[in-house]
Amino acid sequence: MDFVSIRIITADVARLVAFYERATQVAATWATEDFAELRTPTATLAVAGTRTVPLFAPGSARPADNHSVIVEFRVDDVDRVHRDLAGTDTDFVTEPTTMPWGNRSLLLRDPDGNLVNFFTPPAAAE
Repeated sequence: MDFVSIRIITADVARLVAFYERATQVAATWATEDFAELRTPTATLAVAGTRTVPLFAPGSARPADNHSVIVEFRVDDVDRVHRDLAGTDTDFVTEPTTMPWGNRSLLLRDPDGNLVNFFTPPAAAE
């Protein structure tokens, strides 16, 4: 088995995709106006509109209603991500912080309120 993606359901696909493109510096691949993917070498973040939910199971997912999952991205420079998003309407939960286990971490909320953690492991920070 391979874990390949996480899909976020949103009422505004274009807005959410634009946020993740800016934050990750990864260009999205659009399949339709209701579905785009940001592909990295290790996983894919899929963003889908509410009109896709009935294709799987009507009423099974609601946009902007996540209170238990943190989407995480390993990046080369957490402080650069923070600088790139500073001055936007990004909701920073924490500033870049070195965690007890060594990762440098930046926790924020995407435009739908989902928690997102950008982190740099200690070896990459040297």
